[in-house]
Amino acid sequence: MTKVLFSVCLLLSSLCLWAHPGVGIVETSRGAIYYTDLKQVWRISPDGAKTIAVPNVHTHELYLDENDNLFGEHLWYNGERLDTWGYYVWKLSAAGKLEKVIPDTEGFRETYSFVRDHFGNMFWANRENSCQTLVRGDDNGHSERLGSGCFENIRWMHVMKDGTVVLVDFQDVKKVDKDGRVTLVGEKVANKSWLKSTRDNQHSVLGIWSDGTGSLYTAISSERLVKKFSADGKESTVFKTTFPWSPSGGVVDAQGRLWILECNITNNVRVERVNANGTITTF
Repeated sequence: MTKVLFSVCLLLSSLCLWAHPGVGIVETSRGAIYYTDLKQVWRISPDGAKTIAVPNVHTHELYLDENDNLFGEHLWYNGERLDTWGYYVWKLSAAGKLEKVIPDTEGFRETYSFVRDHFGNMFWANRENSCQTLVRGDDNGHSERLGSGCFENIRWMHVMKDGTVVLVDFQDVKKVDKDGRVTLVGEKVANKSWLKSTRDNQHSVLGIWSDGTGSLYTAISSERLVKKFSADGKESTVFKTTFPWSPSGGVVDAQGRLWILECNITNNVRVERVNANGTITTF
């Protein structure tokens, strides 16, 4: 019986690692926070009130432009008989108007990305070959490979204010500058013994984001912690959570507070904020 219980606990503790949780959490210019729980998008107002901003959408990512317009998708499965997927892309304007910007479309997004810079570019991974590549494109349909770097398994990406792309390559954190030069920031940041990406461990490192000082952060789901990589190269653990919760994404707000998006073994989602005095507020 003891062995059975241990096996069940081990399985449950790994579910967030095997799953594909949302990473989308962003802050508006007025201090509101939007985040996804894969069923809808929530809004936390500056006074802490929580409301549903976009109902009935399954989106893993969110993008907020410089005018506080929020973008995401709705992704759905058409059942085992058809065995097909569909999606649309939506926009929630700063004034609260919700509209589709890409209509219902069969398949998955391939050349439209929520990873965008301030220069009109968006970025996505080309996974057609074992040498995965980073692609830079625009809304006019032009795209090009960014640099000559090969990646093993590109997971989540983020663009810093200067246009540098930071990405998770299996469990390595890397930077790609505007000329395509690749720099290793952190190596095997989840588990030094994992040498190969597999179905079971490829979600070990999830969302990645930056702050105003140029530091990078990433959610280590498998270890239930958030790591920080300062601009001078120092790696540190800045947040830990406990079973059954694991971090999947985050954002640093204008006041320098760290917000962490978390999932648990029953697919529930919560957000925690680390306050200036070190206390934690849970939403």
